[in-house]
Amino acid sequence: MGIIDIASSKSVWRGMDYYKQKKVLSCEENDDGTYEGDVAGSDNKKYHVHLDMIHPRKSKCNCPLANGKQIICKHIVAMSFCVDASEADRFKNEKTIYASEEEERRAKRYDSYMKMAKYMSKEELREAYVEAMIELEEVHRKEKYGNKG
Repeated sequence: MGIIDIASSKSVWRGMDYYKQKKVLSCEENDDGTYEGDVAGSDNKKYHVHLDMIHPRKSKCNCPLANGKQIICKHIVAMSFCVDASEADRFKNEKTIYASEEEERRAKRYDSYMKMAKYMSKEELREAYVEAMIELEEVHRKEKYGNKG
């Protein structure tokens, strides 16, 4: 199991961005096969990363998210992509396959909804539309504010 397998999807996506933007400033291999390096963060901050590709959970970063915790942050992910570009390629391939499959799933849902709508009256369509808009508004509110008001 590699770094991208145990990191959150958000960390992997952001790590890919950092990797593409060449934010890994340094990366040196240690005698024991681990790596030490620095990764540029936001606001011109620099974070130190200890990367263990064999035992990924032993990797560490001194950024606010991961410092003192067993969290794989975007800085660790970015450095892992520098050490092993095949991991970056694997992520890109998985992302491409997922996007293609998602497009197919969306097309199927669209067809299904169109079939249902075909048999609805104008009034039923209006009601369904208004309910969908209210539901969407509630989802956006929860995303923005959580379950509070």
